[in-house]
Amino acid sequence: MHYVIAGAGPAAIAAAEHLRELDASAQVTLIGAQAQPPYSRMAIPYFLTGKVSEEGTYLRRSQDHYEAHGLNLIHGEVTAVDPKGRSVTLGDGQKIKYDKLLLATGAEPIIPPVSGMEDPRVQQCWHLEDAERIIELAKPGARAVQVGAGFIGCIILESWVLREVNLTVVEMGPRMVPRMLGEKAGGLLQSWCEAKGVTVHTNTQVKAIESTPDELQVVLENGETCPADVVIVSTGVKPRLHYLEGCDIDIDQGIVVDAHMQTNQPDVYAAGDCAQGLDFSTGETAVHAVQPTATEHGRIAAANMVGNNNLPYKGSLNMNILDTLGLVTCSFGAWEGVAGGDSAEMYNPDNHQYVNLQFKDDVLVGANSVGYHEHLGVLRGLIETQIPLGEWKDRLKDNPVNLVEAYQGVNQAALQNG
Repeated sequence: MHYVIAGAGPAAIAAAEHLRELDASAQVTLIGAQAQPPYSRMAIPYFLTGKVSEEGTYLRRSQDHYEAHGLNLIHGEVTAVDPKGRSVTLGDGQKIKYDKLLLATGAEPIIPPVSGMEDPRVQQCWHLEDAERIIELAKPGARAVQVGAGFIGCIILESWVLREVNLTVVEMGPRMVPRMLGEKAGGLLQSWCEAKGVTVHTNTQVKAIESTPDELQVVLENGETCPADVVIVSTGVKPRLHYLEGCDIDIDQGIVVDAHMQTNQPDVYAAGDCAQGLDFSTGETAVHAVQPTATEHGRIAAANMVGNNNLPYKGSLNMNILDTLGLVTCSFGAWEGVAGGDSAEMYNPDNHQYVNLQFKDDVLVGANSVGYHEHLGVLRGLIETQIPLGEWKDRLKDNPVNLVEAYQGVNQAALQNG
């Protein structure tokens, strides 16, 4: 049996290692588009600040890890898939045959249609090569403009502050991290960043980037101009799917997969940021471009590739945890609420603290929080188990921070009644 994995990110590595565990005699081939060993993009900000070396970004630290585990790692880019011929084509024209295929090609950055993006002082922070160029441009004291304050943008944001650059952030949404935080939570994050010396513009778009030999001028739609030595673009990501053009694999927001992570084509699976899998909270499908989901996708896909689709996926919990300059923010599940639901809120802006809980009947279905991190495992546990809260719902409405006691109380009651 020859398992081929297109991609070499967290989903791909998790799948490859699980395939080896489950099928010791199989041939497993990983195809990674980057020149370096497989690495985590979430570690790139730490590379920027010097907290880790390039090797510190690698998903597996041992130099012979893949060889030692019998995994064949090929550096190349998959440019086409032929489900009928059971093969993939690489950029150099090489064709690789497979018995079963996993598409784990991840995501790619969204580049806004703004003039001036071609200037070499305008960078994305997506690959290690990008980080190396930014290190040269973003010296201490440099003026940096970051376009975008989403999840990845706020991870990168911390790097610029630690590098002691003068940072301006421009976000087109109504608040920072609008897909993760509500109005109050996003407002607390903004005021926190501003207190750390970051200039933040929300509800603002970049109209153009004008270049001179000495500097860049970032022109905002309100007419304001921000001078910069470097511009970092972090305006979101999308599934990397261009290599599937003309292929009979169903695509919606991402690659459509069933409960076993299989596509509409026999023996072709998908996982990670390119896959549109089951959403635990809604029962619908969605792309959850976060590393825990990617890793879980990879392991589930591998189990089904070996076990003939005998392990259905329960769905990924929409979960984001972000540490920005020491302020922890998070969202879990249906954090914006559900139809006919109920909620509880604690808001302490002076201390940058906020908790919002969302209920459906007496079940916790979502949460938003700022400035609290001790309870994150409890939040996830209450939401994923869908355990009825009973009297603890009213107690949480009175004091939304009382999560640990609620968790202990409902589980103790469940044991007594079980």
